[in-house]
Amino acid sequence: MTTTIPVEESAGRALLHDITCIIPGEYKGARFKKGHIIQKEDIPVLRSLGKEHIFVMECEPGMIHENDAALRLARLCMGGGINAAPPSEGKIELFAASDGFFDVRCSAVTAINLTGELAVASRRPFTWVHSGDKLAAVKAIPLFTTEEKLRNAEHIAGEEAIFSILPQKLQFAAIVVTGSEIAGGLVKDKFTPALEKKLYAFGITIVRRIVVKDGTANVAAAIHDCKKSLAAASDEGDAGIILCSGGMSVDPDDNTPAAIRQTADEVVTYGAPVFPGAMIMLAYLARGTPVCGLPGCVMFAKTTIFDVLLPFLLAGKRLTQEDFARMGLGGLCLGCVECSFPVCSFGAFASKFSAL
Repeated sequence: MTTTIPVEESAGRALLHDITCIIPGEYKGARFKKGHIIQKEDIPVLRSLGKEHIFVMECEPGMIHENDAALRLARLCMGGGINAAPPSEGKIELFAASDGFFDVRCSAVTAINLTGELAVASRRPFTWVHSGDKLAAVKAIPLFTTEEKLRNAEHIAGEEAIFSILPQKLQFAAIVVTGSEIAGGLVKDKFTPALEKKLYAFGITIVRRIVVKDGTANVAAAIHDCKKSLAAASDEGDAGIILCSGGMSVDPDDNTPAAIRQTADEVVTYGAPVFPGAMIMLAYLARGTPVCGLPGCVMFAKTTIFDVLLPFLLAGKRLTQEDFARMGLGGLCLGCVECSFPVCSFGAFASKFSAL
């Protein structure tokens, strides 16, 4: 049962929650922490913080203090590669303990937030993060919440953590550059330098680069050769990705999609509601090696669908046609003068990986 007493009568009482001090533009934090025994000299300070009364409460059975509730909520959220800060004001912040792919069960977050009295907020899901990055915060809203609320949250979460950092699974790449004009030396290959920059940022080793003339058979043969090179580079034989640049438009000479279909075990999509990058193609070879047909925009645009897909692929996440359909929401790059991707709306879509 909660009651309040005038702050002038509070000396000797223990605070039931942190008392926050805010100095606009300078500071926000706990001036007094939970459990602090109020002294006479604290009373003017408390009044300056707007406290005319303080809570006095005997905790009833089944009631959980905000910090204890936050600790239990944080445990539901923390998967591999995540650290937690100590609770403060009923809130706990979560941080990446390693580089990797920030994997989120989005619908579990929504379901817990719908229970009321508990709050889970995260940074944008399904992006690459670095050790030390802030990932999320969890909080119990009231000073005391109920055991029932927390058990409901635990039921929603189940055995699997809501947040986790997935390590990089793919370490190698092979590139097929398609175009008779490039193979004949008439045009300089501008695709490879663009891809190298993006791949090297993740520490990816390019084990093979093949330049071929137009033609389905030529591209298919190059894909097979790249698969062999990736198998030789990796002990597992499938820790790589094949990237096909060029030949992805609707021109009669552009045969890359046909070659990918010919060599792949599964074609996920040819085309996506994402700009730039609508002419993307994703398929998987028999052992799960992803093969991407990349549209021309990857060569000249700073941020494209390839930047959205790459973290998924590097973490070994298997995308579906439904995932690509969802990409339309957040699939329009605004072409900002100063690109801040991924700290922007581009590529912020709800994936199938949000399933409970």
